[in-house]
Amino acid sequence: MLHSLHIENIAVIKQVDLEFSNGFMVISGETGAGKSIIIDSINLILGAKSDKDLIRHGESTAMVSALFTDLSELTVLQCAEHGIVLDDEGSLLIQRSISQDGRSGVKINGRAVNLAVLKQIAPGLVSIHGQTDTGVLSDVEKHIDLLDIYASSSSLLSGYRTIYYDLEKIRRNIDDLIAKEAERERMKEILSYQIKDIDSAKLHEGEEEELVDKKVKIKNSEKIIKNSEFAYKALKGSEKGSAAYLIDRCITALNQLSGVIPEYEEYAEKLRDALSDVEDVAEEVFAVVEDFDTDPTSTLNDIESRLDKISKLKRKYGYTVKDILEFADKAKAELEMLENYEDTLTSLREQEEKLYKKALSVADALHENRAKAAEELKDKVCDILEFLDMPGVVFFVNISGFEDNGKKVLNKDGYDNVEFYLSANKGAEAQSLAKIASGGEIARVMLAIKSIVVDKDGVSSVIFDEIDTGVSGKTARKIGLKMRSMSSGLQIFCVTHSAQIASLADIHFLISKSEVCGKTETSVKSLDYDGRVKELSRILGGINITDSQRAAAIDMLNEQETN
Repeated sequence: MLHSLHIENIAVIKQVDLEFSNGFMVISGETGAGKSIIIDSINLILGAKSDKDLIRHGESTAMVSALFTDLSELTVLQCAEHGIVLDDEGSLLIQRSISQDGRSGVKINGRAVNLAVLKQIAPGLVSIHGQTDTGVLSDVEKHIDLLDIYASSSSLLSGYRTIYYDLEKIRRNIDDLIAKEAERERMKEILSYQIKDIDSAKLHEGEEEELVDKKVKIKNSEKIIKNSEFAYKALKGSEKGSAAYLIDRCITALNQLSGVIPEYEEYAEKLRDALSDVEDVAEEVFAVVEDFDTDPTSTLNDIESRLDKISKLKRKYGYTVKDILEFADKAKAELEMLENYEDTLTSLREQEEKLYKKALSVADALHENRAKAAEELKDKVCDILEFLDMPGVVFFVNISGFEDNGKKVLNKDGYDNVEFYLSANKGAEAQSLAKIASGGEIARVMLAIKSIVVDKDGVSSVIFDEIDTGVSGKTARKIGLKMRSMSSGLQIFCVTHSAQIASLADIHFLISKSEVCGKTETSVKSLDYDGRVKELSRILGGINITDSQRAAAIDMLNEQETN
């Protein structure tokens, strides 16, 4: 849930700090006081596009931060996937900053992340719905997502998509193969040339490094030979003056004294080990000298020629010898596929058919699950909408699909196309929710659906932004009661102009603006009982508050206690 919110230098807000709890909370205030700024700030936290025009006049930067607790399993998993470490209490601190130069920064638990990461994590934290919200119900493509949430289709859908994406990969391979058929002979010639070009060079991985190393040694051959020959002679090559000769003489001398001084035998043994090491080094040094050709210039020319050959191949096929060899392997595989076109196409078609049947089987299960859920959702939504003063309402879920030559056309969601339909007035033809212009009707449908799927979508904080516009009296009261009932399972916020709704809240926040040092500032405070009576009276009456309006406000609050 949203535990706290800090807003700094956003529009007319200089600084606001708010703390929230579970339950039903409302935000009210006069028009223009800054209620929309609270929503804009939360949208920034959820990944909305930043705009430097949001920065308070005269300031260079603005910042919003929000602390979330009691995270859902999905949010915890998404944080882990992006390497975001939760604190000891399992909470999440999101900070969003904006500067006048247009730059925007995002930090999650102190770690800088890009906006894409925030957008992946944020949807599981807060859900915002307003009367002008066209992102869900007004977008037909989102209807299937809402139905799947209610139908608990996530496991089935995940399994289906794994198969479907494999099917799509096979289909792309088929399309590529067919596309290449038109120029198959030309492609075969190109691939054959490329393979021959690489194979004729007889490359092996690491060859270039070996040649460069050998080249360096040849260029320094005079120095290497001179010093290696000296080292060999000093170690072993001289009959009487070499290190090996002198160590051998020492061993003999010590052995002759070992009967008198026993520890000399141990010294002699150590010298034998040293003699062995000296002789080994001498032989290795001698081998280096022998490795050099009598004509280093000719060898150097051969190396340069080979390196030039490799360089030319790298320009055509890759940055390294390994890349070139991998290019050749891919070319051989593609050539084999082209040379065995019919067999390859037949094999791919068989794989496609097998995967299609497998995907279709899961898609059938998805369809059955959705069809059952659609009937249940229809009845529940109609019941709630009738409670919300939409008598005679008709709501249903239309599930359709397409066929091609008698076969179901599959997409990432199965073969179902889902669309919500509504008739708000008795006898009127039902229309797709995407075509209904009435914000009040859309808002109540959204409230109905949200109250039904509240336990299934994983979002623990829901904000309803002025969904009461266009309704009043008994209807507004019922909307408030529905939101209040939802708050038993999650955190509900409502920005409202309705006293009937505001009086039902557990906590009531008042947004107001005033002039401070010649500048307008917005402030937010949590109201006590007297403050709520005053604010409800203002909403009911307007400019001059009467005793009857104040009494009505008190009655509403007292009624709230009995509901």
